[in-house]
Amino acid sequence: MKEHMNYTLLCDFYELTMGNGYFQTPGYTEQICYFDVFFRNVPDGGGFAIAAGLEQVIDYVERLHFDEEDIAYLRGKGCFCEGFLEYLKNFKFTGDIWAVPEGTPIFPREPFLTVRAPAIEAQFIETFLLLTLNHQSLIATKTNRIVRAADGRPVSEFGSRRAQGPDAAILGARASYIAGCAGTACTLADEVYGSPAGGTMAHSWVQMFPDEYTAFKTYCQLYPHSATLLVDTYNVLKSGVPNAIRAFKEVLLPQGITNCAIRLDSGDLTYLSRKARRMLDAAGLTECKIVATNSLDEYIIRDLLLQGAQIDSFGVGERLITSKSEPVFGGVYKLAAIEDKEGNIVPKIKISANPDKITNPGFKKVYRLFDNETGKAFADLITLWDEKVDESKPLELFDPDATWKRSVFTNFTAKELLVPVFRGGKRVYDSPPIAEMRAWCAGQIDLLWDEVKRFENPHNYYVDLSQKLWDLKQSLLTREGK
Repeated sequence: MKEHMNYTLLCDFYELTMGNGYFQTPGYTEQICYFDVFFRNVPDGGGFAIAAGLEQVIDYVERLHFDEEDIAYLRGKGCFCEGFLEYLKNFKFTGDIWAVPEGTPIFPREPFLTVRAPAIEAQFIETFLLLTLNHQSLIATKTNRIVRAADGRPVSEFGSRRAQGPDAAILGARASYIAGCAGTACTLADEVYGSPAGGTMAHSWVQMFPDEYTAFKTYCQLYPHSATLLVDTYNVLKSGVPNAIRAFKEVLLPQGITNCAIRLDSGDLTYLSRKARRMLDAAGLTECKIVATNSLDEYIIRDLLLQGAQIDSFGVGERLITSKSEPVFGGVYKLAAIEDKEGNIVPKIKISANPDKITNPGFKKVYRLFDNETGKAFADLITLWDEKVDESKPLELFDPDATWKRSVFTNFTAKELLVPVFRGGKRVYDSPPIAEMRAWCAGQIDLLWDEVKRFENPHNYYVDLSQKLWDLKQSLLTREGK
């Protein structure tokens, strides 16, 4: 096993066989092509998704190379010509990439990353791009649903031990922070990515001591400014809360410390939190917070709050870090165009018996349209690259799937979503600090109508095609579909 993992070979094998084929076919080694990353359906039937994972894509593209061990392995497969293996020795990405900033709300069928590069390079990076963007966008999308359900109460990510492997735990924690979590239990995610790590105690801490009170008292003595006591090891109301109150009053209050908390991890959280709140208040601990954990998701959190649960913050684990309700994002990587020898862009389309799988051809860009009176986003518009939206003129939009549905808009602002990330193989975009990504995400979600944010049956946010792009698509469908 390799001492240091080189993610270059984290690819589907067909990326290599196709690359070998392009290399041996005259004119295809340097063939410039365009690929789009997009998705078809929002997880959990939601109104929008959140883009995440771009920083890891950048890191991967910059480190892309084949070492001698990789070349030897590929030679041993017996299906690659020596010329191609020699080509791989100096392999690097030389193309262009555009993408939406991390934390940006995205919608089905619109490109949120576009690659322009020689065919071998563009094809080769497909797998890593998809696994990275799919995973983190999925976790970010699920996280934000949970955060919105908490209605302003802090949510912490507690799922590392249930994640599908180390990378899923660490990068999932990263994505969750971008999408609104207050922090994570994953220490390494804090060290590497800056997602704030924190935690309380396990039941084993309580069990380790002669009695519950001693466990609580010791913890308060050790961590007086961050004492959160787990009160359900034995009996929440008969022993857990009373012992926590005693420890707080004997250890913390004499020091003038009122910032403390208890954690509920089992039972009827509505009932227990209401009872615990009364007990804490009666003891004069009105500032003591109640934290709730135990297989939570957005629906459970919403119901708890509707039932009057007295919960101040939530810790969410397995159902967040795995997006248990819908664990696949479904992003795809599809060829949209190539360039001929004169540099002209030649659009390409994939046709399917399933209309939803028919691609949008050409080199494109995406505009988000904002109403100037409300500041809210009302639609996205996909155009060809050479088109520019004129904000001074009325703009007619139509449903690409039902073209008779048309509306004319004025007094709007159009903003391009895709920003340059690589030009000629050189990075031209610096990922902002994760706290800025988090703030950006929250701000961009605020620009969506509340109707789009509903958990059930959200308003359909329209992603429309320009007339020019729609006409191009129809002409290709007519020509290629014969």
